[in-house]
Amino acid sequence: MKPNTQQLSDLTIQVRRDILRMVHAVNSGHPGGSLGCTEFLVTLYQNIMDRKEGFDMDGIGEDLFFLSNGHISPVFYSVLARSGYFPVSELATFRLLDSRLQGHPTTHEGLPGVRIASGSLGQGLSVALGAAQAKKLNKDNHIVYSLHGDGELQEGQNWEAIMYASAKKVDNIIATIDLNGKQIDGTTDEVLPMGSIRAKFEAFDWDVLEIKEGNSIDAIIAGLTDAKSRTGKGKPVCILLHTEMGNGVDFMMHTHAWHGKAPNNDQLASALGQNISTLADY
Repeated sequence: MKPNTQQLSDLTIQVRRDILRMVHAVNSGHPGGSLGCTEFLVTLYQNIMDRKEGFDMDGIGEDLFFLSNGHISPVFYSVLARSGYFPVSELATFRLLDSRLQGHPTTHEGLPGVRIASGSLGQGLSVALGAAQAKKLNKDNHIVYSLHGDGELQEGQNWEAIMYASAKKVDNIIATIDLNGKQIDGTTDEVLPMGSIRAKFEAFDWDVLEIKEGNSIDAIIAGLTDAKSRTGKGKPVCILLHTEMGNGVDFMMHTHAWHGKAPNNDQLASALGQNISTLADY
């Protein structure tokens, strides 16, 4: 049975604790975007995706997920571990030498759940499209999901991939854009204004929907369910997910300062105090 909203909320809080403790332990990592996408990834893996037991790179007969903005690896690792892909205790090795949990996910580490190396931004959609087309060739009716940062759209090969997806009618893909309006050097409008991202995707003939409350589990379930209903109709599907960077920790919200900065001891204590353990710390 799928977890209910309260169970998803409890897991979300625990994942937040994982993120904060992982980044603090090595004084390195990206808590801001990770916290902003926690509700989304928890809901995707626990409620929406059709997943098989175990893990294999072929991914036949199941939905697939590709993380393009790989710097938010803390949330990805935590959700994978707490979804059964590898032991939760391994989160304690985040960013350590010889760990499978490097700062950016890599495939050569053999970590279950990781399908691509995603250190360089702007590459994930191309890989996800290849997987989606492979599913069509294999007559596999499952869906490919991908996640991208809004700032990430400023670089890489995103727009070539966006053009390709609609031209080839890759309609079994749902690409989600994390619209928090912030990146490492400031707001996205300050760094490189992109205008209306919705209008751009629609101009490339994508089917676009928005989740205005991107940190609400109920809104995410409704939005992803809507997105799934739009697949298979000749157009790729894009979700514009409006989130708050650093969500769940008051002093990390409404600023880009925590894009890639670890909390000190006092800040960690404050952040954990706002997210009381619901399951069990690793």
